[in-house]
Amino acid sequence: MNTLIIAVLSFVGFIVAYHTYGKWLARKIFGLDAEATVPSQELRDDVDYVPTKKEIIFGHHFTSIAGTGPIVGPAIAVFWGWLPALLWVVLGSVFIGAVHDFGALVVSLRNRGQSVGEVAGRMIGPRAKFLFLFVLFMGLTIVLAIFGLVIALIFSYYPESVLSVWIEIPLAIAIGIWIYRRGGNILVPSIVALGIMYIGMALGAYVLPIDLGQWFGIPLLGQTYLNVVVIWTLVLFVYCFIASVLPVWTLLQPRDFINSHELVLALLLLILGLAVAGFTGRADLVASAPPVASDIPPDAPPIWPFLFITIACGAVSGFHCMVSSGTSSKQVSSEGDAQYVGYGAMLLEGGLAVIVILACCAGIGMGIFNRTGTGANYAFEPIVKAESAAPVINHDAWKARYAIKTETNTDGTTKVVSGWASHGLKAKVSAFVDGGGNFLASLGIPLKMAISIMAVLVASFAATTLDTATRLQRYVIFELAQTVNIKPLTNRYIATALALVLAAAVALLQGPSGPGSGGLTLWPLFGATNQLLAGLAFMVIVFYLLRRNKPIWFAFLPMVVMLIMPGWAMLHQMFNPATGWLFTGKYLLFGFGVAVEALQIWMIVEGVIAWRHARGNYPELPPLETVTAD
Repeated sequence: MNTLIIAVLSFVGFIVAYHTYGKWLARKIFGLDAEATVPSQELRDDVDYVPTKKEIIFGHHFTSIAGTGPIVGPAIAVFWGWLPALLWVVLGSVFIGAVHDFGALVVSLRNRGQSVGEVAGRMIGPRAKFLFLFVLFMGLTIVLAIFGLVIALIFSYYPESVLSVWIEIPLAIAIGIWIYRRGGNILVPSIVALGIMYIGMALGAYVLPIDLGQWFGIPLLGQTYLNVVVIWTLVLFVYCFIASVLPVWTLLQPRDFINSHELVLALLLLILGLAVAGFTGRADLVASAPPVASDIPPDAPPIWPFLFITIACGAVSGFHCMVSSGTSSKQVSSEGDAQYVGYGAMLLEGGLAVIVILACCAGIGMGIFNRTGTGANYAFEPIVKAESAAPVINHDAWKARYAIKTETNTDGTTKVVSGWASHGLKAKVSAFVDGGGNFLASLGIPLKMAISIMAVLVASFAATTLDTATRLQRYVIFELAQTVNIKPLTNRYIATALALVLAAAVALLQGPSGPGSGGLTLWPLFGATNQLLAGLAFMVIVFYLLRRNKPIWFAFLPMVVMLIMPGWAMLHQMFNPATGWLFTGKYLLFGFGVAVEALQIWMIVEGVIAWRHARGNYPELPPLETVTAD
């Protein structure tokens, strides 16, 4: 029962926050004006700048910021216990993450849809613009590389998800043409498309799992480029090139609207399954996993500050400022929609992260099954065989999932012998998929179908983030090219190709398990770099408010937190004597870390210099230019 109570209280808290704190920000701080001219109207080109109904733009915005971030982060963080993770998700999303996303959206709306990097040049200084854009460029390169690999791993480990994810693409294009060329309604066709996707999930689970490894006799990862992860990664990048140069109404908006329905339905099923499991006693958060874990492996990073960079998208994420100011601000049709899109979408993502925490603890603790085999060749074996109808809560199932194993010393005491490094990325994603599958199974949904639903949910959201990030990287390259006057890179095809070539080069780095496994080693960079970006975005928001003589405390305090915590974590990762990148020969990671820390410090120095003359000194926008990205 306590599992259900925690879920209900968290969602009620999010609703109350939206109608109190969010409304205060919208009215008293940002002063949203529904009659103000917005970029989608002023610069309309029907490619990137497209006035869009708030329900559709909410779907795009939410699915773009969600991805695998609110899934992987909490799935890792519950290693320290579910209580710290839950508190950071709820409080962080309300007072930091939603403020960050909302603020970045409003600032961009009032600066012709410019990215926060471009706005930094006017709010802080010309050098700050170049520094911020370069941080964005580095961050997006890592995002593209990592998310491409994450989706490739999902397709490899859950081949039942492939068919449904790819079916969605032609369906979304057909809906886009129907709406914007024929004036049709989006709601009914998008629901029909979702129904077809569920048929695809069933076909993938029982009839046609697309397992490239089994089909072509190639390994998941291997010492040559002929392996499943590499092939899927390249296919995904080719798709991203096509998707990100098309007008947003063609694929981006309708697909994201379908995905928003998919998430709402999946969340409802998860909550219903959680309720049934909670009432019957099969899901018990407290019995399944410790509120605060005590048996932490000695090589694991400390909870302070790593909790704050491990859970990013579920609480606050720098990547969100790129979506708010990169694509969403170019499609919002009225300032009055900004709270609904910016603040509301982040709270819904916080709700998703809460469900992930419960699935990875209470769901795994239900101990219904253990997945054996890989690819399409898998089966379910009961972890606990109950002798009666009494519910069985299996704490060991959660411990096994997170590889927390102990052995007895000669003096009778115990010691933890598992290693933090043994926790693979695949295990984190599968913790949510399998735990969520347990919740759905409580509703009588067959386990194979339940797992297929959860795997498609993860893969489709990650794919949304991947091609949105490609479009965002194109904007960043365009703005950098304008800054340093490199004319060819202002072409959208050349800029997109450059973004994906660089991401592919990073993703397919040679590693211990062959090409592709090297890119996965960059995962530790994502958390700290992403959260440092959030701190820098808060800096731009603070300067925007300062120059307009507005209160800044509600953004200044989160800015300080999001500059200190990720910077502290990055330094620990670089210089810790036992596990630091410098001392363990991980020089690529160390080099990235040095560059990111140097850019952050330089940006802070620029802010300190500009602070003295910023109050009340708001620079007006220059005359509208006729040159836009083609």
